Amino acid sequence: MSGSSSSGSNSRPPAEDAWVHAYKTLIPQWQHLSLSQSHSHQSIIPISISRVNQFDAARLDVEMSAMLKEQLVKVFSLMKPGMLFQYEAELDAFLEFLIWRFSIWVDKPTPGISLMNLRYRDERALEARGKVRTGLEGPGLTVAQKLWYCVATVGGQYIWARLQSFSAFRRWGDSEQRSLARGAWILIQRIEGLYKAASFCNLLLFLYTGRYRTLIERALRARLVYGSPIMNRAVSFEYMNRQLVWNEFSEMLLLLLPLLNSSSVKNFLRLFSKDKSSSSIEDDSACPICQASPTVPFFALPCQHRYCYYCLRTRCAAVPSFRCSRCNEPVVAMQRQANNPNQKQ
Repeated sequence: MSGSSSSGSNSRPPAEDAWVHAYKTLIPQWQHLSLSQSHSHQSIIPISISRVNQFDAARLDVEMSAMLKEQLVKVFSLMKPGMLFQYEAELDAFLEFLIWRFSIWVDKPTPGISLMNLRYRDERALEARGKVRTGLEGPGLTVAQKLWYCVATVGGQYIWARLQSFSAFRRWGDSEQRSLARGAWILIQRIEGLYKAASFCNLLLFLYTGRYRTLIERALRARLVYGSPIMNRAVSFEYMNRQLVWNEFSEMLLLLLPLLNSSSVKNFLRLFSKDKSSSSIEDDSACPICQASPTVPFFALPCQHRYCYYCLRTRCAAVPSFRCSRCNEPVVAMQRQANNPNQKQ
């Protein structure tokens, strides 16, 4: 008892402000330690941008340009035929400029990019900051990047299309041309080949890293990232199903229509509408095709029904197995109405 009482008397309770004093003493050291660890081990949450979404965005932009071009062509449908075809390159450049002006220039994504929940991000500014928490933040494109994007996509494609059409029209590739024109044609072909090879290499890099789907984006360091962290890829297949059904139906019609003979079908259906006995009661003086009195009457053999020469001749020439419109008998020959019944054609 004496030992316990002596130990209890020696352990005095701490002062009331001891915890507060210890907290104020240790909190600066803790903040310094956490700050040093965050600088030395800054973690970046990797977010992979779907490659399929980026390809779909490009495809949707192409479809949007085609739809706008189709509507614009309908406006000039009453103009001289072939006139709009001469300015097709200018029309494409104008539509691409409109899409760029009302999307990228005003810090908005293109229609296809917007549908895929994507946006352009300036990778140079992001690397200069050095603080990346996720793959979503980051500034948009600068004014210089927007202008260079317009020059490359709109102006570059227009100049290249006009240069190719001009060289083809002037026939620079012929061996009979001057050495300067021939050399320019070879240079154009080599530039095109180098561009295609570079595009193929860029495609391989894009499939491996998921960055910069085109050479223009890689040169400008403009990367497609998600616009919002919530991605709802809700694509309705209703219109796609309609398009597939219509394509299959049109292909079936293109396959079956040449096999069908309209005259044969009509004559076959006529058998069910009336019998042959009623055809004998009809007026034989009128041509069964044009329903007029034959000016140059001819008989269809062997049924001996009268036709106009031109009506019967055109039907027999168009349909080798033509059948008589009155009795549905095959017409094997034509005979002019004359005194000599043996005169045939």
